[in-house]
Amino acid sequence: MVKLTVGYSVLAERVVNITWPQNSAWEILVITQGGDSKVPIKGAKQITLTSVGVAKSRNAAIDNASGEYLVFADDDIVFSEMGLEEAISFLDKTPDISLILCRATDTTGRLRKKYPSKVEKLGLFNSAKAATYEMIVRVQDVKRLGLRFDERFGAGVENYLGDEYIFIADLIRAGGKAMFLPTTIASHPDVSSGSGWGTERDRVARAKVFSRVFGVFAPAVRLAFGLRRFEEIGGVGNLFRFVFGR
Repeated sequence: MVKLTVGYSVLAERVVNITWPQNSAWEILVITQGGDSKVPIKGAKQITLTSVGVAKSRNAAIDNASGEYLVFADDDIVFSEMGLEEAISFLDKTPDISLILCRATDTTGRLRKKYPSKVEKLGLFNSAKAATYEMIVRVQDVKRLGLRFDERFGAGVENYLGDEYIFIADLIRAGGKAMFLPTTIASHPDVSSGSGWGTERDRVARAKVFSRVFGVFAPAVRLAFGLRRFEEIGGVGNLFRFVFGR
């Protein structure tokens, strides 16, 4: 069995931007949207979707991955193959873990955010900043638990962020175990869909993510979150709007 599938979700026109992993033992799976573009890697598996939205593409990656593990990628990701090998070794030794969240750097080599310094169990309150390219899943567990990315969220649709966090929350609630592993597996440019703050669009999108994860308890969670990010949200008025999902 293939140990790892590297699953790219990419617009057809951006396939040429991909920096391909060099490990020939890994499966390369490319899910393209927005047209057709030939993948220039011998042996790669390509699926072309007529739909839009990155969550649909991630779900297609889950459906079509042959690997024991699946790491999600975009066209602007550069993987640390040594880091991926370390992550695979961790998963091999912890068969009860369904998902791990790892670290990523920006293009200068600086960590993209503040990460824990040691292995840590993931829950609903410490996984909200997850990025998809930091995630590796055990494919069999994801399928057994019936997990899917919520296609109402993520890049390419109106609610353009939060699909990763929702996926982790759904996994935990379904009985899957998730851990943070302080291993760097990828490099990604500093700007991403989850980087924006302060606009009405950002505020409303984030509010909907918390509603999806916490339901009737979302206002309390949004208040706690908003107080921690008060300056980025943009003051008392925007905090009030955020708490009430406006």
